[in-house]
Amino acid sequence: MFFISALLLVPCFWHTHLQAGDLGSHIYNAWLAQLAERREISGVIVVQQWSNVLFDVLVLHAANWFGFVAAEKIAVSLAVLVFFWGAFSFITSLSGRPPWLLIPLLFVFGYGYAFHMGFMNYYISIGLAFFALAAAWRSGAGNWLLALGFAAFAFTAHPIGLVLFVSLAVYISTWRRLPRGPRLLLPLFTLVFSIGLHFYFGARQELEPSWRSEGFLQLFGQDQMNVYGHRYLVLSWFALAWGIFCVAGGWYDWIFRARRGASTLWLAVELYLMAIAGTICLPENFRTGLYAGWVGLLVSRLTLVTAVFGLLALASLRPPQWTWRGAAVLAAVFFAFLYHDTGKLDRMEANARTLAQSLPPGTRIVAVANAPEDWRVPFIYHSIDRACIGHCFSFANYEASSLQFRVRALAGNSIVTTSVDQSDDMSSGDYRMRKADLPLVSIYQCDDADFTTLCAHPLREGQKSEDPESEPSLAPPADADSEEQN
Repeated sequence: MFFISALLLVPCFWHTHLQAGDLGSHIYNAWLAQLAERREISGVIVVQQWSNVLFDVLVLHAANWFGFVAAEKIAVSLAVLVFFWGAFSFITSLSGRPPWLLIPLLFVFGYGYAFHMGFMNYYISIGLAFFALAAAWRSGAGNWLLALGFAAFAFTAHPIGLVLFVSLAVYISTWRRLPRGPRLLLPLFTLVFSIGLHFYFGARQELEPSWRSEGFLQLFGQDQMNVYGHRYLVLSWFALAWGIFCVAGGWYDWIFRARRGASTLWLAVELYLMAIAGTICLPENFRTGLYAGWVGLLVSRLTLVTAVFGLLALASLRPPQWTWRGAAVLAAVFFAFLYHDTGKLDRMEANARTLAQSLPPGTRIVAVANAPEDWRVPFIYHSIDRACIGHCFSFANYEASSLQFRVRALAGNSIVTTSVDQSDDMSSGDYRMRKADLPLVSIYQCDDADFTTLCAHPLREGQKSEDPESEPSLAPPADADSEEQN
C-alpha cells in the first residue's frame, strides 16, 4: 500500500505548483483568509460555515505551519489519497476482493476532470463518502458509527458527499433486505425519482437551469479522462472500448471457464446504470439565488462517481488477468499527456509570478487567461491568482462574491468585487472598465503563438479587461446602473 500511495502522489510533485483549475483560487483565498484573521486587510471577512470548507481549512492551517507552497502539496496529496483509497475500499467491500487489476484506471480517474478542475472539496467529499459506504457495507454498530463519522466529514467538505452516502446507504441496505423479485422495484423507483427531478428543474425557471450539451455517450464515466485537449477525448474512447472488451472477457470466463462473478454483480450494474440515468436527468448548472453563485458543472462532477461504479461493476464480474495490461498502457499515455500540458500551465504561472513581483505591493489586478479552444478545463487564470500571494490582490476573485465559501467580501471594500456577474465578466475579458473600478492592472495573454506568455498593463476607463493596450471606449456599458448598485 505504501508503494501504491507513493506512486499515486508523483503528479503532486512533478512541477513547482499543482495545476488544477480552481485550486489556484483555493490557495489564494486561503491567503486572504489568513490576512483577514490577522486583521491585515479590511473589507474581507471569514465566516463560519459547516460545509464546503474542509479543504480550505486544511490549506489554511497547513500554511500557518509550513507556508503556502508546502500547504498546497500537503492538502492536495491528502485529497488524492482520500479519494483513491476511499474508492478502493468501496470497490473491495462490495465486490468481495481488492481490485488490483483496475488500479491503473483508478489512478487515472483520481487525476481526471474533477481533480483538474480543482473541485477539491467535492473531490474529498466523494472519497470520504466511499469510505463511509465501505464501512456501512460490513454492518454492525461499530461500522455504522464509523460510517456516520466519515459521512459527517464528507459534509464539511461538500454536501454532495453526504447526499451520496445517504442515498446509496438507503438503496444498498434496502437491496440487501429485499427478496430477489421485489428488488426490481428499486431501480424503477430511482428512475422515476430522477425523471421527477428533471421536470422539477425544468419547471423552476428562477433557478436558471441549463443542461449539458455533450451526448449520452459522454456519461459513462470515461469523460473524466477528457481534460486538456482533443487527444484526451480520443484516449477516453479507447478506455471505454477497453472496458467493454474486458467485460466481454469476464463473461467469456464465466460461461466457459466457470469463473463466476461476485454475488453483488447485479447490484453493481444497477448502481452504474442508475448513475447514468441520474446524470441524464440532472441539470449541468443552476443558480440558488439572484446574487449567489452558480451550482456549476454538476453532471460533469458526478460522472466521477459513475466511473467508480463502472470499475465496481467490472471488478464484480471478475475480469481476466490481462485486464491490467491495457489499463496500464492507458494510464501511462494519460499521465504522459498530463505532465506535458500541466508543465505549460506551470510555466504560465511562473511568468505571472515574475510580473506580480514587479508590481508595487498591494496592486489590484485582473487576471485574464483563456485556455486553448479544445481544452475542457478552462479556468487557467486561477494560477495567476495564486501568483499574487504576497504581492497583489486579484480583484475579480470569484469566491468572495459567490457566498459559497468562507471568505466573503463586504460592500465598499477595495480588495475584491462583491458582484458575481462582475467577477465573471472581468475574468472572461468582457468587462469594460468604469472610473470607479480603477486603479487596476490587467495580467493577460499577449502572445497569440504562446498562451503561457503574459504581460501586465494598467487599465483605463472604457477598456476591456482582456485588452488593456487598446484605445478605450468611453461609451458606458448598458448595465452600468445595475453594476453601480452592486
